[in-house]
Amino acid sequence: MKRTHRPSSPRQLVGACLALLCVAEMAAAHAWSLTINSGSRRLFLHVGNGALSGSQGTLNGSTGRSGIVNTVQVAPTVAQLISGTALAMTSDSTQNISLYGDGNNTCPTPASQVMIGAGYRRNSGAASATLTVASPTTLTNLATGDTIPITQISWTVSAPGSGVPNVIPAGTFTGGTQTLATVPGNTYIENCHTFSYANSAVRGAGTYTGQVTYTLASP
Repeated sequence: MKRTHRPSSPRQLVGACLALLCVAEMAAAHAWSLTINSGSRRLFLHVGNGALSGSQGTLNGSTGRSGIVNTVQVAPTVAQLISGTALAMTSDSTQNISLYGDGNNTCPTPASQVMIGAGYRRNSGAASATLTVASPTTLTNLATGDTIPITQISWTVSAPGSGVPNVIPAGTFTGGTQTLATVPGNTYIENCHTFSYANSAVRGAGTYTGQVTYTLASP
């Protein structure tokens, strides 16, 4: 995953990616909604590992991209594939501390969670920003051309200690662009996503991959 934030422009837009990996072998609630200080327009988005947004509640960190794309994956055994039971996906993210700048342990077990956060700072311009995610229609085995529908991948959300449920909600990838949340001005939202693979059919052997892109935009 990669996190990006940029200074204001006529239309502000930042994006971050998450790679999805499903390996098949034959014989993967709550959120924080926090106030940030007003200032010149800026968007901040992170998915998994990323750079600190700046001191607490300011979004005054340096602009740019972290260059990191984290991966969630599952490697089912033959027995698991045959069972048809949904399977938890693991993550290579190591980000457990909030990037809001307050040091909160938002994702206690990053090996099975992906921290997602979005912030919008303003003193003028649009009143809110919109968080979306775009996914391909399938995960693809590049060696064989076999595919798995992206709708087999879903996520739940959590954030220990928070009393504000589902600010970024749970869901299932649809193979298109989905609106996840509206971020009001001078607000930062964040929670942990835990991904799972529905495993509703036995698939051919191989490695199936895809990439989803999260975008935070303000007119």
